Amino acid sequence: MNRELLYLILIFALLVIPRALQRFKMPAPLTCLVFGIGAMLAWGGKSHDMVVGLLSTLGISSLFLFAGLEVDLRALRRGMWPLIAHLAIRVAGLIGVGWLAWHSFGLGWQAAGLLALALLTPSTGFILDSLARLGLDEDERFWVTSKAIAGELLALAALFVILQAGDPLQLGVSSLALAAMLVGLPLLFVALGRWVAPHAPGSEFSLLVMVGMVAAFITYKLGVYYLVGAFIAGLIARLLRIRMPRLASDDNLHAVRLFASFFVPFYFFNAGTKVPAGALSLEALGIGLLLTAVTVPLRIGEIWLQRRALFFGEQHGSSLRVSVALAPTLIFTLVLAAILRDRFHIPDALFGGLLLYAALTTLLPSLVLRAPFDVDPADDRFQHPDDAAGPGPAAAAARHPDDGSAGGPAKAPAAPPA
Repeated sequence: MNRELLYLILIFALLVIPRALQRFKMPAPLTCLVFGIGAMLAWGGKSHDMVVGLLSTLGISSLFLFAGLEVDLRALRRGMWPLIAHLAIRVAGLIGVGWLAWHSFGLGWQAAGLLALALLTPSTGFILDSLARLGLDEDERFWVTSKAIAGELLALAALFVILQAGDPLQLGVSSLALAAMLVGLPLLFVALGRWVAPHAPGSEFSLLVMVGMVAAFITYKLGVYYLVGAFIAGLIARLLRIRMPRLASDDNLHAVRLFASFFVPFYFFNAGTKVPAGALSLEALGIGLLLTAVTVPLRIGEIWLQRRALFFGEQHGSSLRVSVALAPTLIFTLVLAAILRDRFHIPDALFGGLLLYAALTTLLPSLVLRAPFDVDPADDRFQHPDDAAGPGPAAAAARHPDDGSAGGPAKAPAAPPA
């Protein structure tokens, strides 16, 4: 069978079959991951392909570019004090879990810190993609979004420091390079907006993706993986929205999301092909079940307690829905498990346990709430006005906070009083 036909079959398998299986509440990313593991078991090292690797890099980078574009600092400021308290509790949790991992698994402090991030960091991209289908009300969606984004910002900062902290000189050099990128990216966006975009109408999307990939490559070379740079590029583009409205416009947001939805399945498939056989052992199964049984109730209980007793006095059901919606950790767990395997050489059984933990946390909302987590381009939040049948209350409730209507900009969900 020729290579072109194999690629065509793979594209069909990754983009169509996982969607069909979602009717059985099987999240599409997990199906792609299982396909990758199956390819590894069937063909071994031959399942590793440079083209698939490139497509997977485009997927993870575009997903975090989209996540950065989703950050609404005004919304975060509205819920500032509860979010600060939430992050303080999260930091304490990371320190506690890291200390336990340090002593329980015999890991170095850097590996233990990464393990804590892998267990406690929610996958914001999937959480945001699923909000319209989880049956949450307006206030619940606001807090799920805000806490997921705030947690992701904290995790990316912690990831940068932990990976570089083993060498103080490297940490200093990388920090200076990151600071230079933070200064240079806005200038690059402005320059492209002044000298390129006016002469190439409709090029804002390609310019945005190009800058996101460059930023992702820079942070990868700094040793902190692609997702940090892509996220920063998306965040800066969002901050420039007033000065360059077309750069992070709703149409561009929709386009980036569609771009990511095509390439992200290749990331999960590629991750599956790199799972070692030792990660599929009974020991890995035991570790994964143990991590899930201990960590998931603590994570859900911690957020439930925040909302039920400390800040909001919510009803039991509402607090539980917010807590469960924040459970998935798939992306961060996969990325950090790969870093732990490649750089810190963790045992295959622990690597497999982390994969099982990520799969179970991703399955949880689809079993408890209404629908599975997936990367589905058919989302009313980003529906073009010409494609909408009408505004309707459901579409209005699902819009992004910055989205407008014919009568003017829509208001973002108001944060409940802390």
